[in-house]
Amino acid sequence: MLLQNKKILIMGIRNKWSIAYGIAKSAYEHGAKLLFTYMGEENKSKIEELTKEFEGSRAYVLDGASEDELVKEVFTKIKDENGKIDGIVHAIAHANTEDLHRDFIYTSKEGFSHANDVSAYSFVLVCRMAKELDMLNENASLVTLTYHGSTKVLDGYNVMGIAKAALESSVRYLAENLGKIGLRVNAVSAGPIKTLSAKGIKDFSSILTVVEEKAPLHRNVTTTQVGNVATFLLSNMSDAITGQVIYADSGYNIMGV
Repeated sequence: MLLQNKKILIMGIRNKWSIAYGIAKSAYEHGAKLLFTYMGEENKSKIEELTKEFEGSRAYVLDGASEDELVKEVFTKIKDENGKIDGIVHAIAHANTEDLHRDFIYTSKEGFSHANDVSAYSFVLVCRMAKELDMLNENASLVTLTYHGSTKVLDGYNVMGIAKAALESSVRYLAENLGKIGLRVNAVSAGPIKTLSAKGIKDFSSILTVVEEKAPLHRNVTTTQVGNVATFLLSNMSDAITGQVIYADSGYNIMGV
């Protein structure tokens, strides 16, 4: 199994339809011991129910993934209780609804900052804190999630596209910085999936239809398929890959029309 005896932290799990859940399921099936962070103490019972199938897993509340002291506090606790870990999956992003429902030009300063803080800076912070706290084992892998809207204009994606572009650029710089100590950093650009977050994108169902029509494989992707790509990037099978955006979208990104 690709992740046998590896401890993997998955940040941002919400429900069984999320990409984070698909990654957790794949990683667990490949032998990983799982740790989770989630938002909101009020969600504790829901998350415990969601993750109980992953035997031996632990979940920690993190109410501010872009807040330095909060991340430091939670990461310190995770290390104290579990020792060093072998990988981190960053599945955290958010933008204000109003900034997704109107033209991008009307994005507020607060909305712009919020989307970039939560969706991009949080990954930089996660990497930095993991390094400073000596939280990662040798050859550990860090993976984040991005989307095609980082490079193309997609109606309704708006400020999230800018945040994901910043995230992808951060992946390259982080890969150079952390490569000096043998750590890898990559992103998975998943095709559109019916997640809770996707509901905030205007006419999302039409995006699914276009991908099915135009992608070389003529199908949309599943959380299981994206999870398998993440598992590969977390494993030693991908130890020559860093600083990359790996598309898991049935090939849609290569098409010109």
